[in-house]
Amino acid sequence: MHIVVCIKQVPDSAQIRIHPVTNTIMRQGVPAIINPFDLFSLEEALRLKDKVGARVTVLTMGPPMAETSLRKALSLGADDAVLLTDRKFAGSDTLATSYALTSAIQKLAEEEPVDIVFCGKQTVDGDTAQVGPGIATRLGFEQLTYITKIEDLNTASKEIVVQRRSEGGVQVLKTKLPCMITMLEGTNTIRFGKMDDLFRAARYELKTWSRDFTGAEEGRVGLKGSPTVVSKVFVPKPRAEKAKMIEAAPNPSGDTPDAMAAAAIDAIFAAQPKLAGDLLARAAAGL
Repeated sequence: MHIVVCIKQVPDSAQIRIHPVTNTIMRQGVPAIINPFDLFSLEEALRLKDKVGARVTVLTMGPPMAETSLRKALSLGADDAVLLTDRKFAGSDTLATSYALTSAIQKLAEEEPVDIVFCGKQTVDGDTAQVGPGIATRLGFEQLTYITKIEDLNTASKEIVVQRRSEGGVQVLKTKLPCMITMLEGTNTIRFGKMDDLFRAARYELKTWSRDFTGAEEGRVGLKGSPTVVSKVFVPKPRAEKAKMIEAAPNPSGDTPDAMAAAAIDAIFAAQPKLAGDLLARAAAGL
C-alpha cells in the first residue's frame, strides 16, 4: 500500500508580510513550520503504516527552504519525501496548487500506485480547505473530508471505513480505495521521532522535482494558471466602540440571569431601533 501525505510549510505565528504588488505572502526571512492541520493527517498515515505496513511518501510544493518541513516529516517516520519546487510555481492559487500536486502524485504513481492521499483540513495561511478536494477531483479519487477516525482498512478488499463529523452528528462512511482523506484537528496525538528516524532524515537525499519533470503545463501553474485575483490586502482597523457592561438588580424572585438577559435585550433594541419592526414583519410573514 502506498500513501501520499501532502503537507505545506507555512509562516509561523503572526510574522506574515504581504507583497505590495502581487498581494501574495512573502515567505523569505519568516520563520516557518509544517501547517499544524497537516500534522494530524501525517500522524494518521503513519498509524496506517504501523498497522498494515504501508509506504508513506510526503509531498510539498514550495521554495527550497521547504526542505526543512520534509525532513521533519521524515524524522517522524515517513519513508520518502518529494519537494516540488520551481520559480514557475510561484504565486499559485488553490486551483494551480492542486493541479501541480496532482501532477506530482501521478508521477509518483508511475513507480507505485497511490492508494490514499492525505491532506490537512486546511492551511493556517490560506484557510480555504480547497486543495485536498481539488486533488481528489483531478485524480478521480473518493473524497473523505472532516474525518475524525479511521475505523477499518481492509487491504485485501481495498475498502476503508471512516467516521466523518457533520452538522447533524457523526457519519460512518465506507468506500473503495483509492481515496483522499482530510483529518480534523485534535483527532490524534502527534508522535515523537525515533532516534533512528532522526538520523535517517538528516542523511536522506531529498527528491527535488521541477515543473518540467512532473509534466505540468506551464500555463496552469503559478500566477499564469491562477484565476484568483486578490484585489486588496489590508489590516482591519480596531473598532472605537467599547463593550458595554450590563448590570441588573435581582428581580423579586431573585433570578439575576433572567434580569440581565432582559436588560441585554432592551439594550440591543435601543441600539438598533429598526430591529423590532423587522422581527415583527418576519413573524407576520411566517419567516
